[in-house]
Amino acid sequence: MTDTQNNFTRSSMGLGEWAYDRGEFVSATAPRLTLSTQGLHYGTGAFEGIRAHHCDDGLLLFRARDHYARMLRACRILHITGIPDNIDDLIDITGELLRRNGHQEDAYVRPLVHKLVLTPHTPPGVSLTGVSDALSITTFGFPASRTPPGIRCLISSWRRPPRDAFPAQAKLTGGYVNCALASDEARAAGFDDAILLDQAGNVAEASTANVFAVHNGRITTPPATGDLLPGITRDTVMTLCREAGMEVLERRLSPADLFTADEIFLSSTGKGVVSVVSLSGRDIGNGTVGPLATRAAALYDAAKRSADGAHPEWLTPITPG
Repeated sequence: MTDTQNNFTRSSMGLGEWAYDRGEFVSATAPRLTLSTQGLHYGTGAFEGIRAHHCDDGLLLFRARDHYARMLRACRILHITGIPDNIDDLIDITGELLRRNGHQEDAYVRPLVHKLVLTPHTPPGVSLTGVSDALSITTFGFPASRTPPGIRCLISSWRRPPRDAFPAQAKLTGGYVNCALASDEARAAGFDDAILLDQAGNVAEASTANVFAVHNGRITTPPATGDLLPGITRDTVMTLCREAGMEVLERRLSPADLFTADEIFLSSTGKGVVSVVSLSGRDIGNGTVGPLATRAAALYDAAKRSADGAHPEWLTPITPG
């Protein structure tokens, strides 16, 4: 058995031993950024979260092409050009990193692009030009049972910034201060997560997840044109539910629409599909996980592990070398 094959069976949970950083595979714990890193000072970076699910033959990357395509679109917003910009190359790098780290369980892949240091003759200041670029990728062990089946949420006092002030369609690092404030508020009050409203008082999204509500058997989610990140898991859930014969609509939701819903559930790369059983102290429906949320979660779980064979284009197998 090769060292790479051994890695697939003996690697422990947590941060992988190896990372990819600026063109080479390096120790994941070795410090390599200077204190003047522009992305750290000004939030001028973007990231993705990609799941890799364990199977008998190794790992299955889920919708990696879609994640990297979104990351490259974010690079255009931030004038990031000095990184590999071919999706196939990015997937190859990711596959090699996962082989080196050999997670025993499901894994989480974190690609990060950011502004690095000022180029010669560029004066100090906040800028997207005259600054070099960097790409790093790390992987983590990510057990499948991290999120409880039903969670309690709070409607946050923090609002989502409007998309004409901050581009919601990209996972930009600076924007996640808003998420951190909302989730910290919720947890300090004894809740599991926060749901944020937009500036008009409509539902935007949870701190790091999209929101779905169920009324009379119909699934509704805020439109992708709103002040929210239209998640790849959101698209997955909408596609699978529609293919299964469920009605899924995009329209604005008010807080009252959530309080009167039969079910609420969230979707994200990290959470998968998780039910919200209470909101700001009020039970949703009968206060338990509902049937459509259960069905949506089952469809998602089958698709990400290739159990249904319906969308092979979503899966990239990573096998030991």
